[in-house]
Amino acid sequence: MDKNIEEKIIEVFDNLRPYLNADGGNIEFIKYDNGTVFVRLTGACGYCAYQDDTLKISLLKSLQQEIPEIKDIINVEI
Repeated sequence: MDKNIEEKIIEVFDNLRPYLNADGGNIEFIKYDNGTVFVRLTGACGYCAYQDDTLKISLLKSLQQEIPEIKDIINVEI
């Protein structure tokens, strides 16, 4: 896969991680494939009723601002 894109994804997540940690959660990067980022939300974020909002509103939009090639983000269940 495109290592440069994966490095950018991890950088964006590292910048957002303190906000997730503040609510008792975290994010784990799984892989990037053809415009889709696969992650695992952990801690409080993994079971939060608002995880779809976190994924689509916060994380996806933040990723797309830095990496326009990204089209979607999917949470891989634990």
